[in-house]
Amino acid sequence: MFAPFSSGYYLGRLYVEPAPGTAAVLHEAQHESVNRELYATGDGVERLDRPLVMKLENNHFAVHPDRSIPEGALAVPESILESTTVEHPPELREVLLAKADHARRLVDFGAV
Repeated sequence: MFAPFSSGYYLGRLYVEPAPGTAAVLHEAQHESVNRELYATGDGVERLDRPLVMKLENNHFAVHPDRSIPEGALAVPESILESTTVEHPPELREVLLAKADHARRLVDFGAV
């Protein structure tokens, strides 16, 4: 789903669509899988439901799990969708997933 892209990000392609609520969401099983593969350290028991940090065009945002979202889709709030070039959702788009260390920095700096 995601491949190394740079020192701070993985690159993936997801169908971007409007979110049913105010948070960005990804299918629950995919969210957990990405958390396990790319964010978990392997040290003891870890949470696999913590938010992922993604970037669509110029927007960073936290992504939460939601089982009602189709697999392969990223649902984002209208406020974010309106500031992108997505015209006719769902549209297949490249999205960036912040690597674990970079995600923590973005959260610490209040960018997410």
